[in-house]
Amino acid sequence: MVMPVTGSGITTVEELFALPEDGMRHELLAGEHVVTPSPAFIHQWVVGQLFAPLLSFLEGVPGFYAMTSPADIRLGPDTLVQPDLFVFRFPGETLPTDWSAVGIPVLAIEILSSGTASRDRGKKRELYQQAGVSEYWVVDPDAQLIERWRPDDERPEVIRDELIWEPAESERLTIRVAEIFPKS
Repeated sequence: MVMPVTGSGITTVEELFALPEDGMRHELLAGEHVVTPSPAFIHQWVVGQLFAPLLSFLEGVPGFYAMTSPADIRLGPDTLVQPDLFVFRFPGETLPTDWSAVGIPVLAIEILSSGTASRDRGKKRELYQQAGVSEYWVVDPDAQLIERWRPDDERPEVIRDELIWEPAESERLTIRVAEIFPKS
């Protein structure tokens, strides 16, 4: 397995944007440049299994939009992340024309892999919490569970059965956790 690479000397979002396209996923985590290879099959399977119900649900929730990465989500002047999935709120009937208009997501989702698990649970979690992301889900395909974090949480809510997400008053999405993972 290819592990993420750090320590390139890139410390600003502008320097990150100046890099040539190389097909890798580049993030800047509080000034630390991280390069990650393409995700594994199971990772992308789970992304699809979560993305489909999010898209369907959000059709009935005006002003909320779901997307997948690659995306350039700025959480601060030295922080650019690429969550696997995310939901953002945007007023009006036209979508933003560039990533800078998206703002802070209301929901960020990372699917764990062996090369990213410690960062997703550590540094990225802290950055999402500090930025005020309403919910951050860490999806663990090996343990078949979801850890839900909110900005003030010191420990995650561990969800193994049913996850209920309520992004707006009177709007509720229920996800059966076992259904997002491939059958063994």
